[in-house]
Amino acid sequence: MHKKDGFPLSFFAVLPKYNIRVCVQINNAYEKIVEYAHACYYLQFAVTSNTSYRVEEKRMISNQILQNTIEGLKGISRVDFCVLDTEGKELAATFDMAKDCGEAVLSFVESPADSQVIQGCQFFKIFDEQRLEYVLLADGETEDVYMLGKIAAFQIQSLLVAYKERFDKDNFIKNLLLDNLLLVDIYNRAKKLHIDTEVKRVIFIIETSHEKDSAALDNVRNLLGGKSRDFITAVDEKNIIVVKELSDKDGNKELEKMAKEMLDTLQAEGGDEQIHIAYGTIVSDIKEVSKSYKEAKLALDVGKIFFDEKDIVAYTTLGIGRLIYQLPLPLCKMFIKEIFEAKSPDDFDEETLTTINKFFENSLNVSETSRQLYIHRNTLVYRLDKLQKSTGLDLRVFEDAITFKIALMVVKYMKYMETLEY
Repeated sequence: MHKKDGFPLSFFAVLPKYNIRVCVQINNAYEKIVEYAHACYYLQFAVTSNTSYRVEEKRMISNQILQNTIEGLKGISRVDFCVLDTEGKELAATFDMAKDCGEAVLSFVESPADSQVIQGCQFFKIFDEQRLEYVLLADGETEDVYMLGKIAAFQIQSLLVAYKERFDKDNFIKNLLLDNLLLVDIYNRAKKLHIDTEVKRVIFIIETSHEKDSAALDNVRNLLGGKSRDFITAVDEKNIIVVKELSDKDGNKELEKMAKEMLDTLQAEGGDEQIHIAYGTIVSDIKEVSKSYKEAKLALDVGKIFFDEKDIVAYTTLGIGRLIYQLPLPLCKMFIKEIFEAKSPDDFDEETLTTINKFFENSLNVSETSRQLYIHRNTLVYRLDKLQKSTGLDLRVFEDAITFKIALMVVKYMKYMETLEY
């Protein structure tokens, strides 16, 4: 932002030609006002986000944020302020005189003037895209009070614009993730919101052990929102979504590193809270962002079943689990009945299951498996023969091993789905 003596150049458009002494006196105060207004803006976003994260239109800044803002301005400028709507209803105030200004406000609203001195107060109009949104009162008639009131009005108007832009972007990203936009709308709205349409992006989904609320979402924004071109939002109560912009050189290694950094940052803040992160594939066009989101969501769900020991799951690592997850349960039950007949893998004792898993981990290598299990090779062969007799599958034969491995994954999937039903 271009500045002149500490002020943004656009600010001088709202001031007449005042002397240098007055400008210098409020220069530091202005910088504090800007900082305070920014803080109020982020707080406003947290307040207006509700726990259902519905995609809805909302334009007005909450009364609480207006109250916090003018109290902060009063603390800096030592001038009392009041914000009213266009019908003279008080929205926020730091002094009582505003209660007697209802008729004066209505008269001021109807007048063509942007500012007036009425009943010992400076009155200012605050617009939102040429529509009168608020009336601001500053207590006092002096030139300094007028100037500080003008600054306060300018800051509240800037807060309106900043909030609208932020909310519109968040609303756009949510609808983009959920595939709620026509293709032509995606590009038109992205252009209007100054969002680049042809850069590499990927979706990260963060799930913690607690349901999300607006404070949790805002906390993640503060922890991870270091890059202005990234978006952090939520479309339900369970997950927080990070739309991450990437450079041309970023690939799978870099994505894993980013996920690990997110995990470390959130674990350091959240203590013992269980956190899982999943991410989709890289997309190069904004219209494909929803694809990466669906992949990340699938990775999160499949990871709970087949990779429950992992905190980070990538869509590209799901393997055959991605296919099994999409099978209908009746087909799964039929398959298991054909493989194991009356038995189920749950009926195998702990020793047998440990032997099977270790044998798969070592790529069907008998010698290495027996070494890691601290048993004689012949003992392992005996266990495998015993398993072959009970199931008809010889795990030393590749095709039988594949069938058995898939069967174990199908059983795991069925058990997981049963827990969801309850």
